[in-house]
Amino acid sequence: MATEKDSRTNAESPTEQPSFNGKLEEFSYDDPRRARRSPGLSKGAETTPSADLKPASPAPKRKAGDIRSFLTAGATTPSQASSSTSSPPGKRARREVKGKKSPGYAPPEKYAHLNLLPDTLEDGLLCAFVGLNPGIMTAARGHAYAHPSNLFWKLLHTSGLTPRRFHPTEDRTLPALCSLGNTNIVARPTRDQSELSKSEMDDSVDTLVAKLLRFKPEAVCIVGKGIWESMFRTKYGRPLARKEFKYGWQGSKEDIGCTRVFVATSTSGLAASLTLEEKEAIWKELGDWVQMRRAERVLRAVDVKLEESATLV
Repeated sequence: MATEKDSRTNAESPTEQPSFNGKLEEFSYDDPRRARRSPGLSKGAETTPSADLKPASPAPKRKAGDIRSFLTAGATTPSQASSSTSSPPGKRARREVKGKKSPGYAPPEKYAHLNLLPDTLEDGLLCAFVGLNPGIMTAARGHAYAHPSNLFWKLLHTSGLTPRRFHPTEDRTLPALCSLGNTNIVARPTRDQSELSKSEMDDSVDTLVAKLLRFKPEAVCIVGKGIWESMFRTKYGRPLARKEFKYGWQGSKEDIGCTRVFVATSTSGLAASLTLEEKEAIWKELGDWVQMRRAERVLRAVDVKLEESATLV
């Protein structure tokens, strides 16, 4: 027989574990393989698992960073989970909202103290280059692609577009010496592309096209994928699909009047998606074409002089 002390001790020792007052059972899953609780057992009593119920095998371990394992299992990846929970229901993520300015957007008045960079375009150039917009150093110095990290002048030389490496201060001599010219899709200067909005770039396309139709260069080189995406978006009213994009010469349907379109890599020092060798290979295709056309122009000029001489005799 239990003593009075033992009875008092048992009475003071609770047999039930802390719980949520049974509310979690409303959401529990009733596994048919699991032994059901006997009606006579109290809530605090534990059931004994069935002898034929085998313990569940541990889930296979995934390698760190193996995103494909998430997709194969039909689970949500960490990036998908964060994007789905961070946006309020019925609203798109910030990056998907059309016309939304980037977090780094800078209004025009921020750099209003800097001068605009003049174009170096003339009639009948072999090639006109279209940059994004002047950087801070370029605007301050008044010469195209003036930042030391920019590869523009280096790529002009290594591709054969120029016979030597020109200095930014020689930008205004390009039309006369090499039949090359420069302009930008957006005129105002910023520190980088993030300080421009897509709508601002798109609104500038018509002005750019008007320049090309006015000066009629044989070819236009789009210096950067983002510029071409903006021109494509404005022309077709939809984004450029990844499978539609390619560097190099575009199809004849993309010609601007009589001007062929060539899309080259960005020359910015911040653009590191391609190696220097890959960039040089893309620019070399344009350089070879310009050298060929330059030689043909020289031969044509000689023929004209010979015809004029024969007429005078």
